[in-house]
Amino acid sequence: MHPSHEPVRFAVEGSVARITLDNPSRKNAITLDMAASIVEFCDRIEKDSSIGAVLVGAEGPYFCSGADTRDLAASSADPASAEAVRRTSAVYESFVRVGSLPVPTVSMVVGGAVGAGLNLAMATDMMLVTPDAVLDSGFLARHIHPGGGHLSLLGRALSTSETIAMAGLGIALSGTDAVRRGLAYACADADDMDAEAAQLVRHAAADPELARAIKNSIRLELGPPAVSWASALEIERGVQMWSMGRKGDAGWKNKPAKPTPVN
Repeated sequence: MHPSHEPVRFAVEGSVARITLDNPSRKNAITLDMAASIVEFCDRIEKDSSIGAVLVGAEGPYFCSGADTRDLAASSADPASAEAVRRTSAVYESFVRVGSLPVPTVSMVVGGAVGAGLNLAMATDMMLVTPDAVLDSGFLARHIHPGGGHLSLLGRALSTSETIAMAGLGIALSGTDAVRRGLAYACADADDMDAEAAQLVRHAAADPELARAIKNSIRLELGPPAVSWASALEIERGVQMWSMGRKGDAGWKNKPAKPTPVN
């Protein structure tokens, strides 16, 4: 890799931010430097209120093969050491930050995602996949216990038996199967992936402030843990009134500050 090459690219087009893994020679395996870049870009997205949606993709024919095997080997040499914990935690932090972004997020999985790479894809709100993509827990085959909240991420979309099938039995899903089972949102051919993703986020990009408010309410209501319907009514009431008042303004771009939802 050329010294000036950035293994993770960041761009904002209109109000849509793009995080692109660019380490295709290693199937976009996440190095410590890549993890740090992802965290940095997420910090920028969080602070930039003009961004209404995020697309997470990758260069080349494969989304992400997991954590870089060289870092895994270094950690495995002395897994109880502070350095090993630091390395592992740094990779965890990359997809945790993606999962905590205040705007709708979409991952674009071409080819496949394994281990930490699948964690990164599942950390987004929606996953677009190529029909023949291979989504593989991957930990069992490597004789490593799942990490990074992998089982919880699987369990958000899959049943317990399906989670056991993937993580406990090592059964992989194709992109088509992932959509059928609810792990991914939709299939798209690789050549159509960008256009499909842009279509999905177009309304959020057109109104970043409202997109952020809706994402916050979704988190408050659905959790985990989820709240009661009565609580959901109160969470939504004030924010909906704010949005209606904003829309009613002749010059609604001069937007009043929205209230803090009641939890």
